[in-house]
Amino acid sequence: MNPTILKGACHCGAVTFEVETPPEPAVRCNCSFCRRRGAVMSPPFPRDRLHILSGEHELALYQFNAQVAKHYFCKHCGIYTFHQTRSNPDNWRVNLGCIDGVDAYSLDAPVADGASHSVVGKP
Repeated sequence: MNPTILKGACHCGAVTFEVETPPEPAVRCNCSFCRRRGAVMSPPFPRDRLHILSGEHELALYQFNAQVAKHYFCKHCGIYTFHQTRSNPDNWRVNLGCIDGVDAYSLDAPVADGASHSVVGKP
């Protein structure tokens, strides 16, 4: 199966990107960070399928807890664009709310139990 090429941007347009992945199956997460940002995320994909077209220097990095996951957001408008996952650092996910032509709220997006895995030292 050939992945779909999705094009996206942050809110202000400083960061633009494309990613080779279908939008579904989408997922949300109940960890402390995801719960607060409310993003609907793409299926996981390898980093080489994410192509930053402009504004890479406009991205800021946020890490917390185990310092494994890397959450990137635009340092101007604050929009979360994509992240490297904690459960498998070879995988990335994109914020489907940033993708052109995709209504992230219309997708079936079950909630993953990230809260059970978000505290260092917990099994």
